[in-house]
Amino acid sequence: MKKKAETSTDLESVTTRDFKVSFTLNEKEYNAVCRYLDKYKISNRNRWFRETILCHILQKMEENHPTLFSENEMRR
Repeated sequence: MKKKAETSTDLESVTTRDFKVSFTLNEKEYNAVCRYLDKYKISNRNRWFRETILCHILQKMEENHPTLFSENEMRR
C-alpha cells in the first residue's frame, strides 16, 4: 500500500503566519542589526528576528517554569 505524499497545501496550512508584529528601532540599533546580519551572512532577516525572539522567550519560560516549592524551601 502506497503512502500518500504530503501536498504543499497541507504544509502551508501548518506553517501559515496570520499575525503580524512590527517594532521600530533607532539608528544605532538598526545599524547594529545590519552589521550583525552582514557579518554572519544572514540573508533572511525576518526568519532571523523570529527565531532569535522566540528562542529567547522559550529560554526564559523554561528558566521560570512553575515549581511546587519556593526557591528557599528547595535549598533547605
